[in-house]
Amino acid sequence: MGKGVYISKGLAIATVVLTVSAVSGIVLMVVMYQLQIKENPPEEPPTLIPTTPIPTGPPPNLRLPDNLIPERYEVFLQPYFYTVLENNTVQSHVFKGNSTVTFKCVKDTRSIFLHALQLSVSNVKVTDSVTRKNIEVERYEVHINKTNFFEIQLKEVLNGNGSYYELFTEFEGELLDDLAGLYMSRYTENPVNEDDDQKRFLMASQMQPTDARKVFPCFDEPALKAVFSITIIHRPETKARSNTPGEGKYTDIDGEQWIVTKFEPTPIMSTYLLAFTVNQFTDKEVKLENKEIRIWAKPEAINAGHASYSLQITKDILAFYEELFGLKYPLRKLDQIAIPDFGAGAMENWGLIMYRETALLYEEGVSSTSNKEWIATVIAHELAHQWFGNLVTMKWWNNLWLSEGFATYISYLGVNKVEPTWDILDLIVLKEVQPAMEVDSLNSSHPLSSTEAEIQTTAEISDLFDSISYSKGAAVLRMLCAHIGETAFFEGLKPYQHVLSLTNQTLFTLITPNQVSTEDVESIMYGWTEQVGYPVISINTSTGEIWQEQFLLNQTGDYGLEWQVPIRFMKSPLFKVEKEVLREKVARPAYDLKPGEWLLANINCTGYYRVNYDEENWYKLIDQMETDHHDIPLISRGQLIDDAFNLARAKYVNVTLALSTTKYLINETEYIPWESALNNLQYFILMFDRSEVYGPMQKYLRKQVGPLYDYFQEYTDNATVPEKHSEQFNQINAISVACSNDVQECTEMATKLFKDWRNGTNRIPPNLKSTIYCSAIASGDEDDWDFAWNQYEKASIATEKDKLRYALSCTKKMWLLNRYLEYTLEPSKIRKMDAVSTINHIARNVAGQALAWDFIRAHWTEITEEYGSGLMSVGSLIDEVTERFSTEFELQQLKQFRREHYGDGPGPAARALEQAIERTEANIEWVKENKQTVMNWFLQESKDH
Repeated sequence: MGKGVYISKGLAIATVVLTVSAVSGIVLMVVMYQLQIKENPPEEPPTLIPTTPIPTGPPPNLRLPDNLIPERYEVFLQPYFYTVLENNTVQSHVFKGNSTVTFKCVKDTRSIFLHALQLSVSNVKVTDSVTRKNIEVERYEVHINKTNFFEIQLKEVLNGNGSYYELFTEFEGELLDDLAGLYMSRYTENPVNEDDDQKRFLMASQMQPTDARKVFPCFDEPALKAVFSITIIHRPETKARSNTPGEGKYTDIDGEQWIVTKFEPTPIMSTYLLAFTVNQFTDKEVKLENKEIRIWAKPEAINAGHASYSLQITKDILAFYEELFGLKYPLRKLDQIAIPDFGAGAMENWGLIMYRETALLYEEGVSSTSNKEWIATVIAHELAHQWFGNLVTMKWWNNLWLSEGFATYISYLGVNKVEPTWDILDLIVLKEVQPAMEVDSLNSSHPLSSTEAEIQTTAEISDLFDSISYSKGAAVLRMLCAHIGETAFFEGLKPYQHVLSLTNQTLFTLITPNQVSTEDVESIMYGWTEQVGYPVISINTSTGEIWQEQFLLNQTGDYGLEWQVPIRFMKSPLFKVEKEVLREKVARPAYDLKPGEWLLANINCTGYYRVNYDEENWYKLIDQMETDHHDIPLISRGQLIDDAFNLARAKYVNVTLALSTTKYLINETEYIPWESALNNLQYFILMFDRSEVYGPMQKYLRKQVGPLYDYFQEYTDNATVPEKHSEQFNQINAISVACSNDVQECTEMATKLFKDWRNGTNRIPPNLKSTIYCSAIASGDEDDWDFAWNQYEKASIATEKDKLRYALSCTKKMWLLNRYLEYTLEPSKIRKMDAVSTINHIARNVAGQALAWDFIRAHWTEITEEYGSGLMSVGSLIDEVTERFSTEFELQQLKQFRREHYGDGPGPAARALEQAIERTEANIEWVKENKQTVMNWFLQESKDH
């Protein structure tokens, strides 16, 4: 949240109560603002002062009472800011407005509770909608506590027989740069003359999960949907956008020109989906039937064609989803806008989706394949939300996974539709399944679905926006789809638009095929949604026994959890896939092998579980990969490596068995197995790059990557791009592993390309820029770092800035890393939205990890206040800065940090801190048990045979 809570003097008293009529609403708004502007000129907005609190304390419940149901809001907003820096002062960054909310009373009450945060509220009026009688207000208060309640006490009782009332309020708040609620974003507009760059401002919004209450008093819970009629009064040189189409009219107010833009009423929707922006952007447009689809961005980005790719795939994905869901996109327009400062990757606001620039703008020849894939994936995710999440919304945040997990899974289908050659459906295992399983193997993980009582505070809600809700949610839905069949799964979703709120039971009822009972689907899915974690399936191919238990990296006991597990397996030499649902420990002939056979389960990793075999079968599979790895499916090769390494960390198998799964990579050229291996070997690097193990490990990696580096040598030398999508990523892997492990040919190549750039010729292909920049800066001097920093400051393309921002963290010079850490708290150098990830980049560097840890401890209060609002989770800071921790000293530091900052109860990133402590305890034990064995293995296998 922004530093400090400012509460202002009330707005001038309105002389009339606004009706829901659009015409009268505009007229009355102009009159009201004429009165306001006479008393408070735009150039000198009123000074903010505290309100007087009423003597009663907040109610004990963190949730709104169920006696009032909002149905319609009429909201007027007037932001006070100039778009050009020279016309701006901090004092002018405010907004004010008024709101009329019509609600139904279903229980007699003298109290009205809704939400307001960091707002000065005044002129509160309650009116009977039918009789127009004024209900006298006794007192009101905005609670400055974790409830964020706006409480109104009346002198008479509201009739609870379904009577309708209107609540009118005037409000005022600050336009901060905290990336939450209504906020300011700063950017540079590049004119023809580079020396004449102009700093400009725009206004944007981010309401999810609980920041609509920072904009106007509202019933800020997802189930309390309503229709919203929005009017924005803004300066004439700007354009205003909201969820629905709007029409602007010039209005003279006290001799000054303003534009009053009135937007069409929204569909019934949740408060967190509201969106507003006022800016000087331009757009590029296409039509899908009668719907207008636009991309908005800085004028130079639109003029340069950076929105062309996004615009085309938006149209194609939207059409695909309409067919998939059996329902047309329900709004008349879809705006997507690239915001220079945006905390999340994107936000699915209905009809006005907001993105970081890196998630929407693509420049051919500058942006990389990774940038392009990210853009397609994020757009597909946000478009899926237009149905699942926006049209149909979870009742409460405890079922967030039903929105985010679904959108994540469906996004891969959307990308596959527009980019079928990418094989993106295979990559879901690397990008979603494996990362989720890593987090979900900790005791401190959480189920997909919690009870409503467990998720109450804004901090608890924000903590749910993690890889469990997104990635595990997608993995479990993918498993269910594979189990019941794609046809049944997607046909079942088509009637979901008639459901007003989502629950697990609602979803499973819809997607149950006719030949299967709903109870069967619900019983299968119960364990996956209501229980924490996932199972490891153990198979003894000598006895045919198969059983399950919860998989935990740090096993502290048997929790007795069981799942109904869809099993898919095959045996050599027939490779016929067989299926069953495992419910309890059994012995079956199907799992009993004959001499010379091997068994492989969880084919293509369609299930969300790990598989452990008896040692004999493990080595048969490893031998098969070394002999002819093509007999094992591609995705399964990657999953075998991932399972083996995680089973070794959890002490199910010997660490040397896991390491042996990487020996065959000397003959592997496919991306998925290599990426899986590198992700898991990263754990070994983190545990041992400060010890004597690291030298032999680097020697082994140089040996293994040599053939892969040679495989891509021609592409690298000629600055050409492999045709296959996954090969482009594996070329990056080859160069990254070679350079980071001191393959001389690679480091010399990187240094030369970087030197050529410094001399005026940047011949580095976009795909390789991050790797080459990083390698050259890691081996370079202060002049190289300063050159990269200057390039970062001058870069106008967001994707290029991101590559340079990452590469600057690669230096081995500790004083430069300290300088860079200090930059993260200076928004003029590192944007707020990038501060957390920049610190994480520095922490990934062995030279910077301790520096980053010291830095966040020294600045924790400032970081959580300035960088912890909205969806900018500071949990990732704790997670990534501490991932190397493997000593008792580091464990004690973590516990001391917990005592210092969490002694009074949960705070920001509380769950991440508990996970860090648990992970460190497991790391200490693992290193103690395996260090010498790992050392000996790398010494032996790095020899030339």
